[in-house]
Amino acid sequence: MMKEIQLRDAKATFSAVVDQAVSGTPSIITRHGRKEAVVLSYEDYEKLAHVPSFGQLLAAYPGDEDTITERSDKPGRDVAL
Repeated sequence: MMKEIQLRDAKATFSAVVDQAVSGTPSIITRHGRKEAVVLSYEDYEKLAHVPSFGQLLAAYPGDEDTITERSDKPGRDVAL
C-alpha cells in the first residue's frame, strides 16, 4: 500500500523514503495538497516500464480475424465475426 508524504517531510527523511520504497512501500509525494510524484523501487519501475500498450498487445495477437468474437447486447451471448 502506498503512503502519502508532504514534499518537505520527504526531503527531510529522503533516505528513509527510499528504504521504504525498496522494501515494497512506495510513497506519493504531495505539494500543497496535490499529488506530484511517486517514489518507488527501481525493480517496480522496471516492471511498469516494460508493460506493453493495448495497441501493442492487439498488434501481436496471433489469431485470425475470424477467431475474434463480438459481444452482443445480451449477457452470455457472443457472435462470431
